[in-house]
Amino acid sequence: MTLLIRLAAPLQSWGDDSKFNTRRTAREPTKSGVIGLCACALGRRRTQSIADLAALIYGVRTDKAGKLLTDYQTARKPNSSNPFISTRHYLCDAQFTAGLEGDAGLLAEIDAALRSPVFPLFLGRRSCPPTLPLSLGAVDKPLAEALCDGFSGTVVLDAVAAGALRRRDFPQSFSQKRREHAFRGIEVREVRDVHNENQY
Repeated sequence: MTLLIRLAAPLQSWGDDSKFNTRRTAREPTKSGVIGLCACALGRRRTQSIADLAALIYGVRTDKAGKLLTDYQTARKPNSSNPFISTRHYLCDAQFTAGLEGDAGLLAEIDAALRSPVFPLFLGRRSCPPTLPLSLGAVDKPLAEALCDGFSGTVVLDAVAAGALRRRDFPQSFSQKRREHAFRGIEVREVRDVHNENQY
């Protein structure tokens, strides 16, 4: 069983390599970001376990890549004359379809929560609210099949094979005192739907 999630907004930002004053974005939604979205919808506090959510198999396809946008922001502490400058990167007018594969009962809970979330939802940053609908419902297909069938473009999937590419966006804790992320293996597929390409 796979739950499909539509991720679209004027702006979204999926931090995977943010250091100091520069806040970058990945070119597609990270597993950490989507699991955080689901945890927020379910009403879980940052200190609660997310092990069951993180254990779901994750994948995402790029329906519309969008454009990179850079925003320079300044702030000043009280009684200070030196401004704090930060650079933040966003994806503008992008759209993705993410998928989570696993226990049908848990996916049903997430589906219901995305339709009626406990906390406000955002796509990577609080300044990036999503457009609706978010949940596209569950389909009785494996993740890769659900994302790749009838599609041409880039799909990124969880992978466990030796030698797989690695990305540090596997969430272990969202606690503000100690956020923890581990590496996960990923597989990048360039999918071609030959049937659709031959249509006139």
